Amino acid sequence: MTHPFYGQLKEVNTTDITDAIGLGCRTMQSVFNADDNDIPFFGSIVRPTVELSVSRAHSEAHVPGRHLNALLNAEDAVGIELDESAICKHAEAAYFSFSGPLAVPLNRDTIDGPLVNFVTHNLREGMHALYALVKYRRDQRARELAERCIETVVQLWSADEGWRADLCRQHYRIEPVEAKFISGLARLLGPLVKYYRATASPAALDLALLIKERLLLDSFVADGRYDRAVHGTHTHSTTCCLSSLAQLAELTNDTSLLARVKAFYDNGLKAISDPLGWVIEDSSDDQDVGFLDRGEVNNTGDIVETALILGRFGFAEYFEDAERILRCHLLPSQLRDIDFIDEPKNPQKRDGLRDVSRRHRGAFGFPAPYGHEPVNCRKVSFNMDIVGGAVGSLCEAYRDISVFDTTGHHVNLWFDHETDAITIESPYTHDKLAVTLKKPGPLWVRVPSWADAGELSRSVAGSQIVGGNVFVYNLAVGERLDLPVAIAEREIVLRHRSRDIRVRLHGDAVKAMENFGADLTYFPGIKN
Repeated sequence: MTHPFYGQLKEVNTTDITDAIGLGCRTMQSVFNADDNDIPFFGSIVRPTVELSVSRAHSEAHVPGRHLNALLNAEDAVGIELDESAICKHAEAAYFSFSGPLAVPLNRDTIDGPLVNFVTHNLREGMHALYALVKYRRDQRARELAERCIETVVQLWSADEGWRADLCRQHYRIEPVEAKFISGLARLLGPLVKYYRATASPAALDLALLIKERLLLDSFVADGRYDRAVHGTHTHSTTCCLSSLAQLAELTNDTSLLARVKAFYDNGLKAISDPLGWVIEDSSDDQDVGFLDRGEVNNTGDIVETALILGRFGFAEYFEDAERILRCHLLPSQLRDIDFIDEPKNPQKRDGLRDVSRRHRGAFGFPAPYGHEPVNCRKVSFNMDIVGGAVGSLCEAYRDISVFDTTGHHVNLWFDHETDAITIESPYTHDKLAVTLKKPGPLWVRVPSWADAGELSRSVAGSQIVGGNVFVYNLAVGERLDLPVAIAEREIVLRHRSRDIRVRLHGDAVKAMENFGADLTYFPGIKN
């Protein structure tokens, strides 16, 4: 059935990170393929056809890692109650992918076939699965396998020569598939950093530092340029390596490495992204016109995570970037309104055709800035790995809404939030910004660039502006601090390859956006 113009979606979330995490977790616990021993699905499409599908390159070797990293992260950060049987299914799928002749994540050509495909792109996801099981479930099997995986990579790869394909063929009858270093082994950097934090594994840190040095040679150079000849066209590989380098810089307190991260964020990233955090899925010059507004939310999440780390290093303006990207693109792009999805006919009772619309609710995919269906795009899809990437990034954002440390309470993002240390009421959902402390300490409230810091400070007796924050030294526990905020409205233009897109902003949220008559849009349109 072809739907008539569906227009603006009925349900779009721009304010609630916790709800988005919870809904995404439900999705990740519902995508197991009953026709394949509960290996999770990778591919999905909801227009023009409707189906969940298997990938010969990215099912068992890819999806379990994304989902375990996100699900167990959500349990830890937000207290999401998980279905432990779903964790077990993802873990078993991950272990299966490591059960071939090499201690690396492998994939099958067919459901009933052997593990024969070594796509080095999946090393990141395989290690994410093992890291998450080690950190959050103290899984000794995962730890032993992670160390074997690192040892295998060190045996078969060198920074000078790359992969020793002849050794792989000779001893294991498997050949590594890697188009570019940055879209292959380099992606392993982030989970190596996380795994080191969890275990202090010297092998993990040694390999991470080798990968870092190789990336800095030509991929993340001092002037921060984006070079497609080096980076390739798969933009998520570029953004995940960017966030991985930021994680390593934070781990090692390496300010020179952070400078490389910041240079690319400020310069090269602009070649593939816009100010709302949308990133083109594929940066090729010969893209079909229908894919020029097609983004990928994994990439958006990587930018958010990088911005948060830059913010934690003292560049407070990047917290503003993170908030704008969360409100304007990442949160709205979660699929919540599923009424437009037709359930396919399923006479053979295939699991990939069963209950597809409900299993998609909470997914993230390949949105345009204005909606799920880019103008002239041939399909609307939400690959299931992307749910894990987005939810993992939302967990990192949740942790940074407010931070309580030896220097006091820091309100970094203006979302509704409550912890054992603080309660925050957002001016986006209330008539003012309000903060109530539950533990004693100085209060630092970041002031966005569009707000009048002086006016905010004058509204609070005894406060002052320090480093772009309203600083309040003597707020008593239990005393409610009201900060009346005049949320500014302004218009910006997103410069895309195929068109300019006008956006009307209300603070760091979208009030309206040009959509060119597209279907499945998030925001009210702007009409000429």
